[in-house]
Amino acid sequence: MDCSLALKCSVIMWFNLFTSISSQAPVAKPKLSALFVFGDSTVDAGNNNFITTPMKSNFPPYGRDFINHIPTGRFTNGRLVSDFIASYTGVKDIVPAYLDPTLTVADLMTGVCFASAGSGLDPMTASLSSAISMEQQMVYFKEYKSKMEMLIGKENTMNLIEKAVFMLSTGTNDFFVNYYGIGEPVTQYMYPNVTSYRDFLFQNIEQFIKELMNEGARKIAMVGLPPMGCLPEVITMNTYAATHGRICVEPMLSVATDYNVNLQNKLKDMQTADTKLYYADIYKPILDMIQSGTTKLGFEEVSVGCCGTGYVEAAGLCNMNSAICDDASKYVFWDAVHPTEEAYYYIFTVLRPVVDKVLSDYIN
Repeated sequence: MDCSLALKCSVIMWFNLFTSISSQAPVAKPKLSALFVFGDSTVDAGNNNFITTPMKSNFPPYGRDFINHIPTGRFTNGRLVSDFIASYTGVKDIVPAYLDPTLTVADLMTGVCFASAGSGLDPMTASLSSAISMEQQMVYFKEYKSKMEMLIGKENTMNLIEKAVFMLSTGTNDFFVNYYGIGEPVTQYMYPNVTSYRDFLFQNIEQFIKELMNEGARKIAMVGLPPMGCLPEVITMNTYAATHGRICVEPMLSVATDYNVNLQNKLKDMQTADTKLYYADIYKPILDMIQSGTTKLGFEEVSVGCCGTGYVEAAGLCNMNSAICDDASKYVFWDAVHPTEEAYYYIFTVLRPVVDKVLSDYIN
């Protein structure tokens, strides 16, 4: 081995030692090499901190219940589902943002988050809030691969990627912000019915997943849509729902359920002999918390967020001048759009069988 580049040589030696120990040591569950995350604010670990966008959360009270009470850019009071998955699988405690300049080699080797709050499957969605588009997230992943190939070599990099899990969580902004929101005039002109828009989004999903496959991904999990009609801000914006006991907006629920059914079929059709595709259902656990959280799951407030009035606050509107609930664990929502850490943990527990399936496939 040519060790003229001391850093490269030491990283390769570290990588070989790490993989050797991992393969020999008895563990309770198979250990993934890395977890890579793409998507929107449901999984953004802080990438938006490093770009010019109004969609930021790197200030209090965000992060109030995170490690050392640090606001990292996660749109909640603590950890995300992706963090719980990383910890459960033994990859790392939390998934860091790729754009964070303080990342270490160890951080890179065990996976990073490319997600950006405000992003979506439709490129126009990201442009509406100056977020990182899914196309740019793919560019960053390819950049990541190039960095790793320089550090540990092409063969080790490919081995790392083939044994990693890829998680995609996006789509809500395409409907909530774009199709039914500020992008409505243009987007609905181009796609006069929601089915045609859904099919356009599926084309983009297919393209993105195929590109991941071409880059070596062999295990890819796609998160479905949440019950969008039950988000506090959606309820607030709908006059009828807001004035009738803050009920969920049924048409938005129907859009999400239709999307999720068709997404599952799409993933089945795309599965290959070399690549496993998984569907992660967040619709049911979130709806369960909203419909029966006060009686069965320990939540006391299910229709407004912890921050501010709970009706409209998110990102910059949720700040230290906002009234904040005393105990966020009693709330399903942290702000008017995003769940609390407690809610994210419940979602993780419901998704755990999917994670276990991935782990099972990892050794088969």
